[in-house]
Amino acid sequence: MKTNRDFFFFVSTLLIFISACSNGKTNNTDKMKKVLTEEEKYRPNFHFTPQKNWMNDPNGMFFLNEVFHLYFQYHPDSNVWGPMHWGHATSEDLINWTEHPIALYPDKLGTIFSGSAVVDFENTSGLGTLENPPIIAIYTNHDTEEEKKGGALFQTQSIAYSLDKGYSWDKYENNPVIENPGIRDFRDPKVFWMESQQKWIMTLAAGQETQFYASFDLKKWSYLSNFGKGFGNHDGVWECPDLFPLKVNGSDTIKWVLLVSINPGGPNGGSATQYFIGDFDGTRFTIDTKFKTELETNHSFWIDFGKDNYAGVTFSNFETDKKSALLLGWMSNWEYAKKVPTFNWRSSMTLPRILELNETESSYRLQSKLSVNWDLFSSKKILTKERSIEEGITIVAANAINLSSARAKVKLKNLEPTTYTFVLSNHSGDSLLFGYNHKERQFFIDRSKSGKVSFSDDFSKNQSLAPRFYDKKELEVEFVLDKTSVEVFFDDGETVMTEIFFPDQPFQTLGLLPKTSSKTIFSAELFELEPKKNIFKAIENED
Repeated sequence: MKTNRDFFFFVSTLLIFISACSNGKTNNTDKMKKVLTEEEKYRPNFHFTPQKNWMNDPNGMFFLNEVFHLYFQYHPDSNVWGPMHWGHATSEDLINWTEHPIALYPDKLGTIFSGSAVVDFENTSGLGTLENPPIIAIYTNHDTEEEKKGGALFQTQSIAYSLDKGYSWDKYENNPVIENPGIRDFRDPKVFWMESQQKWIMTLAAGQETQFYASFDLKKWSYLSNFGKGFGNHDGVWECPDLFPLKVNGSDTIKWVLLVSINPGGPNGGSATQYFIGDFDGTRFTIDTKFKTELETNHSFWIDFGKDNYAGVTFSNFETDKKSALLLGWMSNWEYAKKVPTFNWRSSMTLPRILELNETESSYRLQSKLSVNWDLFSSKKILTKERSIEEGITIVAANAINLSSARAKVKLKNLEPTTYTFVLSNHSGDSLLFGYNHKERQFFIDRSKSGKVSFSDDFSKNQSLAPRFYDKKELEVEFVLDKTSVEVFFDDGETVMTEIFFPDQPFQTLGLLPKTSSKTIFSAELFELEPKKNIFKAIENED
């Protein structure tokens, strides 16, 4: 059931009026007319963005010597997709990033599509030493000229190596390391070391399935098996796969997770990332029986139900005490990524998330949690003790905290069969709505009145909807706001929704309104965040 938009727009306008009156004055016309620059309005405070031009998929991510390395699909000469390079950025806290010179340039084999990177500690490749292990990047070469000829052999897999911890690269002289077997979409290699079998495993997107390869030296690869036919969503091309083990919470059981991005085919249109749970014996991935049964009944196994989390993969050489994985995604959607109203730069990455695995009565489900130590970046706190919602409440009055850089944790008790809507609003009349319909057990985000939306018919024509997997009378919601994005974690990350938006002015007020009068109990903690800005190194890129 769709949420009642007329109601939400009415209460959104009401909140703007209330918040203005709470300051003892009407809206300031001069402030409403202020024209902010693109940098002031839209560049995030703590999500990674390139200094300029186009970015999409995260690539080659690894963790070494307390530094996170992020590479990414990058077109340095335009703000729309074009000949792909690997850009490069690093961080020590996953919030403040330093952008470095371009890591990988196109070559005679083609442009540089997505891939991964691993630390070759045992120097299995022979491209470094035990004292100075090489970092090996594995990526897809895309031969545009060959593609134009109409054949299917224009994507091959190649490697490059770094002997200075990932800051400069040499390409392997005998590339490609895997030739194309005749598959048009043959790309995005994700590699890991399988300790129990002392070999490297590659997961590769191949049309609408994944293929698995093995190697002992990262240079010679043998085909193992494939997976995908008859499972999951096949409305688009499969991309950016990732295979890794996770320990099931509360047990010693290990299951294997296979991520597969797909475009189109997402639960709310366009790009999204689905997942499968099963077992991997070093040769073949076998889907779990319980998981398969629920998948066939209702495919609701998505990393994120929002429109803007795509192509996410995990960091190599990173592990928590729980043996969890760390995921980072591209915060956009191919339906409109080239049209969003930024021009100096295009696209951001999501916040990184820790992935954990829970066993339910009927299957398994991934759980996403924010990985950042927010205490390091919180500068102001608002605490709202338990109270009844009644007709609705103003959580943040106008400009009480900076909602362009904020995090909130909200608890609702005694849920009733009504819709609970968080309303972000500003003096320009923009509003972003998100929340929960308890009667339908459905979460939602509505950005149809969030500011600039006309650049694409696909951006806001429908609300984004997501199911709730439990029928509880309590709800915990955590969300992070960063100028032009909201990342919402419902039920401790059991359901996640990520979406971008482009308000004409920063949001100033946050309210919570039930569709009817409610005795639901509300409490909240809100934090204003003050991370540093992204740093762009003043180093000239070299060919």
